[in-house]
Amino acid sequence: MRAFIFPGQGSQAVGMGAALADASATARAVFEEVDDALGQNLARLMAEGPADELTLTENAQPAIMANAVATLRVLGEGGLRLADKADYVAGHSLGEYSALCAAEAFDLATTARLLRLRGQAMQAAVPVGEGAMAALLGADLELARTIAGAATDSILAEGGAELTCTVANDNDPTQVVISGHRAAVERAVSLAKELGAKRGILLPVSAPFHCPLMQPAADAMETALLDARIAAPLVPVFCNVDAAPIADPGAIRVALVQQVTGMVRWRESVLAMAAAGVTEFVEFGGKVLAPMVKRITPDVEAVSVVTMADVEALAARL
Repeated sequence: MRAFIFPGQGSQAVGMGAALADASATARAVFEEVDDALGQNLARLMAEGPADELTLTENAQPAIMANAVATLRVLGEGGLRLADKADYVAGHSLGEYSALCAAEAFDLATTARLLRLRGQAMQAAVPVGEGAMAALLGADLELARTIAGAATDSILAEGGAELTCTVANDNDPTQVVISGHRAAVERAVSLAKELGAKRGILLPVSAPFHCPLMQPAADAMETALLDARIAAPLVPVFCNVDAAPIADPGAIRVALVQQVTGMVRWRESVLAMAAAGVTEFVEFGGKVLAPMVKRITPDVEAVSVVTMADVEALAARL
Protein backbone atom coordinates (compact mmCIF):
# COMPACT_ATOMS: atom_id res chain seq x y z
CA MET A 1 0.00 0.00 0.00
CA ARG A 2 1.10 3.54 -0.71
CA ALA A 3 0.48 6.99 0.80
CA PHE A 4 1.04 10.31 -0.94
CA ILE A 5 2.15 12.95 1.58
CA PHE A 6 2.49 16.74 1.40
CA PRO A 7 4.83 19.10 3.31
CA GLY A 8 3.98 22.06 5.50
CA GLN A 9 5.35 25.53 6.14
CA GLY A 10 9.12 25.86 6.09
CA SER A 11 9.53 23.93 2.84
CA GLN A 12 9.25 27.08 0.72
CA ALA A 13 12.33 28.40 -1.12
CA VAL A 14 12.92 30.95 -3.85
CA GLY A 15 13.00 29.09 -7.17
CA MET A 16 10.39 26.55 -6.13
CA GLY A 17 8.39 25.26 -9.06
CA ALA A 18 10.31 27.26 -11.69
CA ALA A 19 12.05 24.35 -13.37
CA LEU A 20 8.88 22.29 -13.24
CA ALA A 21 6.93 25.10 -14.91
CA ASP A 22 9.60 25.44 -17.61
CA ALA A 23 9.34 21.73 -18.38
CA SER A 24 5.60 21.15 -18.09
CA ALA A 25 2.47 22.90 -19.35
CA THR A 26 0.56 21.05 -16.65
CA ALA A 27 2.63 22.66 -13.91
CA ARG A 28 2.25 26.08 -15.53
CA ALA A 29 -1.52 25.62 -15.60
CA VAL A 30 -1.56 24.91 -11.86
CA PHE A 31 0.42 28.06 -11.09
CA GLU A 32 -1.75 30.15 -13.42
CA GLU A 33 -4.95 28.89 -11.79
CA VAL A 34 -3.61 29.71 -8.32
CA ASP A 35 -2.55 33.17 -9.51
CA ASP A 36 -6.03 33.78 -10.91
CA ALA A 37 -7.70 32.58 -7.70
CA LEU A 38 -5.58 34.89 -5.55
CA GLY A 39 -5.38 37.86 -7.92
CA GLN A 40 -1.61 37.79 -7.45
CA ASN A 41 1.45 36.71 -9.41
CA LEU A 42 2.42 34.14 -6.80
CA ALA A 43 4.27 32.05 -9.39
CA ARG A 44 6.71 34.89 -10.03
CA LEU A 45 7.23 35.37 -6.29
CA MET A 46 7.93 31.65 -5.96
CA ALA A 47 10.40 31.72 -8.84
CA GLU A 48 12.16 35.01 -8.18
CA GLY A 49 11.49 36.04 -4.58
CA PRO A 50 12.30 38.09 -2.60
CA ALA A 51 12.65 35.43 0.09
CA ASP A 52 11.23 37.54 2.91
CA GLU A 53 8.03 38.13 0.95
CA LEU A 54 7.70 34.46 -0.01
CA THR A 55 8.18 33.50 3.65
CA LEU A 56 5.19 35.58 4.76
CA THR A 57 2.64 33.08 6.01
CA GLU A 58 -0.09 34.29 3.65
CA ASN A 59 2.20 33.68 0.66
CA ALA A 60 4.11 30.61 1.85
CA GLN A 61 1.00 28.53 2.51
CA PRO A 62 -0.59 28.74 -0.97
CA ALA A 63 2.87 28.60 -2.60
CA ILE A 64 3.81 25.33 -0.91
CA MET A 65 0.44 23.86 -1.83
CA ALA A 66 0.69 24.99 -5.45
CA ASN A 67 4.16 23.50 -5.82
CA ALA A 68 3.11 20.17 -4.32
CA VAL A 69 -0.07 19.87 -6.37
CA ALA A 70 1.78 20.86 -9.55
CA THR A 71 4.33 18.12 -8.91
CA LEU A 72 1.58 15.57 -8.45
CA ARG A 73 -0.29 16.67 -11.56
CA VAL A 74 2.85 16.46 -13.67
CA LEU A 75 3.09 12.85 -12.52
CA GLY A 76 -0.44 12.37 -13.83
CA GLU A 77 0.41 13.58 -17.34
CA GLY A 78 0.99 10.00 -18.42
CA GLY A 79 -2.48 8.97 -17.32
CA LEU A 80 -1.65 7.94 -13.76
CA ARG A 81 -4.61 8.55 -11.45
CA LEU A 82 -4.19 9.21 -7.73
CA ALA A 83 -6.93 6.76 -6.77
CA ASP A 84 -5.12 4.00 -8.68
CA LYS A 85 -1.69 4.68 -7.18
CA ALA A 86 -2.35 5.85 -3.60
CA ASP A 87 -4.39 4.24 -0.85
CA TYR A 88 -4.20 7.26 1.48
CA VAL A 89 -3.10 10.88 1.47
CA ALA A 90 -1.85 13.00 4.36
CA GLY A 91 -0.17 16.35 4.90
CA HIS A 92 1.70 18.16 7.63
CA SER A 93 -0.31 21.19 8.85
CA LEU A 94 -1.08 23.24 5.72
CA GLY A 95 -0.05 20.13 3.78
CA GLU A 96 -3.37 18.62 4.79
CA TYR A 97 -5.03 21.12 2.44
CA SER A 98 -2.65 20.00 -0.34
CA ALA A 99 -3.61 16.40 0.40
CA LEU A 100 -7.30 17.25 0.24
CA CYS A 101 -6.80 19.07 -3.06
CA ALA A 102 -4.84 16.12 -4.43
CA ALA A 103 -7.72 13.83 -3.47
CA GLU A 104 -10.21 16.27 -5.06
CA ALA A 105 -12.05 17.10 -1.86
CA PHE A 106 -11.25 20.75 -2.65
CA ASP A 107 -10.75 22.23 -6.09
CA LEU A 108 -7.47 24.05 -6.64
CA ALA A 109 -8.84 27.59 -6.56
CA THR A 110 -10.74 26.96 -3.33
CA THR A 111 -7.65 25.46 -1.73
CA ALA A 112 -5.54 28.49 -2.67
CA ARG A 113 -8.09 30.96 -1.31
CA LEU A 114 -8.55 29.02 1.93
CA LEU A 115 -4.80 28.90 2.51
CA ARG A 116 -4.42 32.61 1.82
CA LEU A 117 -7.10 33.29 4.43
CA ARG A 118 -5.58 30.75 6.83
CA GLY A 119 -2.19 32.42 6.56
CA GLN A 120 -3.63 35.87 7.11
CA ALA A 121 -5.76 34.74 10.05
CA MET A 122 -2.91 32.90 11.75
CA GLN A 123 -0.62 35.91 11.40
CA ALA A 124 -3.27 38.28 12.78
CA ALA A 125 -4.25 36.06 15.73
CA VAL A 126 -1.31 37.05 17.94
CA PRO A 127 0.57 40.39 17.91
CA VAL A 128 4.09 40.05 16.52
CA GLY A 129 6.55 39.33 19.29
CA GLU A 130 4.07 37.91 21.79
CA GLY A 131 4.31 34.31 20.61
CA ALA A 132 7.08 31.91 19.65
CA MET A 133 7.82 28.34 18.65
CA ALA A 134 10.80 26.11 19.43
CA ALA A 135 12.05 22.71 18.35
CA LEU A 136 13.03 20.34 21.15
CA LEU A 137 15.67 18.04 19.70
CA GLY A 138 16.24 14.66 21.25
CA ALA A 139 12.84 14.83 22.92
CA ASP A 140 9.84 12.59 22.44
CA LEU A 141 6.25 13.66 23.02
CA GLU A 142 6.20 12.80 26.74
CA LEU A 143 9.42 14.67 27.46
CA ALA A 144 8.30 17.68 25.41
CA ARG A 145 5.10 17.89 27.44
CA THR A 146 7.14 17.70 30.62
CA ILE A 147 9.42 20.53 29.47
CA ALA A 148 6.49 22.71 28.37
CA GLY A 149 4.71 22.12 31.67
CA ALA A 150 7.84 22.89 33.69
CA ALA A 151 8.33 26.16 31.82
CA THR A 152 4.74 27.22 32.47
CA ASP A 153 4.93 26.24 36.14
CA SER A 154 8.21 28.07 36.74
CA ILE A 155 6.82 31.32 35.34
CA LEU A 156 3.68 31.00 37.48
CA ALA A 157 5.79 30.25 40.55
CA GLU A 158 7.61 33.53 40.03
CA GLY A 159 4.30 35.37 40.19
CA GLY A 160 4.20 36.02 36.48
CA ALA A 161 1.12 36.13 34.33
CA GLU A 162 -0.34 32.90 33.03
CA LEU A 163 2.04 32.46 30.12
CA THR A 164 1.90 28.99 28.64
CA CYS A 165 3.32 26.79 25.93
CA THR A 166 2.12 23.47 24.57
CA VAL A 167 3.20 20.83 22.06
CA ALA A 168 2.43 21.99 18.52
CA ASN A 169 4.00 19.33 16.28
CA ASP A 170 4.86 15.76 17.24
CA ASN A 171 7.09 15.31 14.20
CA ASP A 172 9.14 12.19 14.88
CA PRO A 173 10.74 10.35 17.82
CA THR A 174 13.60 12.87 18.00
CA GLN A 175 11.89 16.20 17.26
CA VAL A 176 8.88 17.83 18.87
CA VAL A 177 7.89 21.48 18.40
CA ILE A 178 6.33 23.61 21.13
CA SER A 179 4.34 26.81 20.71
CA GLY A 180 2.81 29.53 22.87
CA HIS A 181 3.66 32.75 24.71
CA ARG A 182 7.23 33.84 23.97
CA ALA A 183 8.32 33.97 27.60
CA ALA A 184 7.11 30.42 28.22
CA VAL A 185 8.69 29.06 25.04
CA GLU A 186 12.00 30.76 25.86
CA ARG A 187 11.88 29.30 29.37
CA ALA A 188 11.27 25.86 27.90
CA VAL A 189 14.31 26.25 25.65
CA SER A 190 16.44 27.15 28.66
CA LEU A 191 15.15 24.10 30.59
CA ALA A 192 15.32 21.63 27.70
CA LYS A 193 18.81 20.23 28.23
CA GLU A 194 18.48 20.13 32.01
CA LEU A 195 15.30 18.06 31.72
CA GLY A 196 16.70 15.54 29.27
CA ALA A 197 16.43 16.90 25.73
CA LYS A 198 19.49 17.31 23.54
CA ARG A 199 18.68 21.00 23.13
CA GLY A 200 15.96 23.51 22.34
CA ILE A 201 16.06 25.90 19.40
CA LEU A 202 13.80 28.90 18.85
CA LEU A 203 12.31 28.77 15.36
CA PRO A 204 12.25 31.77 12.99
CA VAL A 205 8.46 31.96 12.69
CA SER A 206 6.16 34.95 12.74
CA ALA A 207 3.42 33.46 14.94
CA PRO A 208 2.85 30.63 17.45
CA PHE A 209 1.04 28.07 15.29
CA HIS A 210 -0.96 25.08 16.55
CA CYS A 211 -1.62 26.29 20.09
CA PRO A 212 -4.63 27.82 21.90
CA LEU A 213 -3.45 31.35 21.02
CA MET A 214 -4.58 30.58 17.46
CA GLN A 215 -8.27 30.46 18.44
CA PRO A 216 -9.14 33.65 16.50
CA ALA A 217 -7.71 32.01 13.38
CA ALA A 218 -9.70 28.85 14.06
CA ASP A 219 -12.86 30.96 14.27
CA ALA A 220 -12.04 32.61 10.95
CA MET A 221 -11.46 29.23 9.29
CA GLU A 222 -14.70 27.83 10.70
CA THR A 223 -16.58 30.65 9.00
CA ALA A 224 -14.69 30.24 5.72
CA LEU A 225 -15.08 26.47 5.63
CA LEU A 226 -18.85 26.73 6.11
CA ASP A 227 -19.02 28.33 2.67
CA ALA A 228 -16.47 26.04 1.02
CA ARG A 229 -17.56 23.09 -1.07
CA ILE A 230 -15.98 19.89 0.22
CA ALA A 231 -16.43 16.68 -1.76
CA ALA A 232 -15.71 13.16 -0.57
CA PRO A 233 -11.98 12.59 -1.26
CA LEU A 234 -10.92 9.99 -3.81
CA VAL A 235 -9.01 8.19 -1.05
CA PRO A 236 -9.15 8.63 2.75
CA VAL A 237 -7.15 11.45 4.30
CA PHE A 238 -5.20 10.85 7.52
CA CYS A 239 -5.95 14.04 9.45
CA ASN A 240 -3.52 15.82 11.77
CA VAL A 241 -5.74 16.13 14.81
CA ASP A 242 -6.88 12.51 15.05
CA ALA A 243 -4.07 10.64 13.27
CA ALA A 244 -6.86 8.63 11.64
CA PRO A 245 -8.39 8.40 8.16
CA ILE A 246 -11.47 10.44 7.34
CA ALA A 247 -13.52 10.68 4.16
CA ASP A 248 -16.75 12.38 5.23
CA PRO A 249 -16.89 16.05 4.14
CA GLY A 250 -18.43 17.13 7.44
CA ALA A 251 -15.67 15.42 9.42
CA ILE A 252 -13.05 17.04 7.19
CA ARG A 253 -14.50 20.48 7.88
CA VAL A 254 -14.40 19.90 11.65
CA ALA A 255 -10.86 18.51 11.55
CA LEU A 256 -9.54 21.50 9.61
CA VAL A 257 -10.94 23.91 12.19
CA GLN A 258 -9.53 21.89 15.08
CA GLN A 259 -6.18 21.67 13.34
CA VAL A 260 -5.52 25.41 13.70
CA THR A 261 -5.18 25.21 17.49
CA GLY A 262 -4.51 21.47 17.80
CA MET A 263 -1.31 19.45 17.78
CA VAL A 264 -0.06 18.09 14.47
CA ARG A 265 0.12 14.36 15.25
CA TRP A 266 2.47 13.51 12.41
CA ARG A 267 4.42 10.73 14.15
CA GLU A 268 1.18 9.00 15.14
CA SER A 269 -0.25 9.49 11.65
CA VAL A 270 2.73 7.76 10.03
CA LEU A 271 2.56 4.91 12.54
CA ALA A 272 -1.18 4.55 11.90
CA MET A 273 -0.68 4.47 8.13
CA ALA A 274 2.03 1.85 8.52
CA ALA A 275 -0.28 -0.18 10.77
CA ALA A 276 -2.95 0.07 8.06
CA GLY A 277 -0.54 -1.56 5.63
CA VAL A 278 1.28 1.37 4.00
CA THR A 279 4.81 0.35 3.03
CA GLU A 280 5.64 3.25 0.69
CA PHE A 281 5.38 6.99 1.34
CA VAL A 282 5.81 9.49 -1.50
CA GLU A 283 6.32 13.15 -0.58
CA PHE A 284 5.40 15.70 -3.25
CA GLY A 285 6.99 19.15 -3.45
CA GLY A 286 9.43 18.91 -0.54
CA LYS A 287 12.21 16.98 1.14
CA VAL A 288 11.09 17.29 4.75
CA LEU A 289 8.55 14.56 5.43
CA ALA A 290 10.26 11.57 3.84
CA PRO A 291 13.23 11.75 6.26
CA MET A 292 10.78 12.09 9.16
CA VAL A 293 8.93 9.00 7.96
CA LYS A 294 12.16 6.99 7.93
CA ARG A 295 12.94 8.08 11.50
CA ILE A 296 9.45 6.99 12.57
CA THR A 297 9.24 3.72 10.62
CA PRO A 298 12.71 2.75 9.32
CA ASP A 299 11.44 -0.33 7.48
CA VAL A 300 9.16 1.49 5.01
CA GLU A 301 10.18 3.11 1.76
CA ALA A 302 10.01 6.90 1.67
CA VAL A 303 10.91 9.12 -1.28
CA SER A 304 10.71 12.84 -2.04
CA VAL A 305 9.53 14.01 -5.47
CA VAL A 306 10.56 17.57 -6.31
CA THR A 307 12.25 17.76 -9.70
CA MET A 308 11.19 16.65 -13.16
CA ALA A 309 13.75 13.86 -12.89
CA ASP A 310 12.13 12.75 -9.63
CA VAL A 311 8.72 12.71 -11.30
CA GLU A 312 10.01 10.68 -14.25
CA ALA A 313 11.73 8.19 -11.96
CA LEU A 314 8.57 7.71 -9.94
CA ALA A 315 6.39 7.39 -13.05
CA ALA A 316 8.67 4.66 -14.38
CA ARG A 317 8.33 2.74 -11.13
CA LEU A 318 4.56 3.04 -10.59
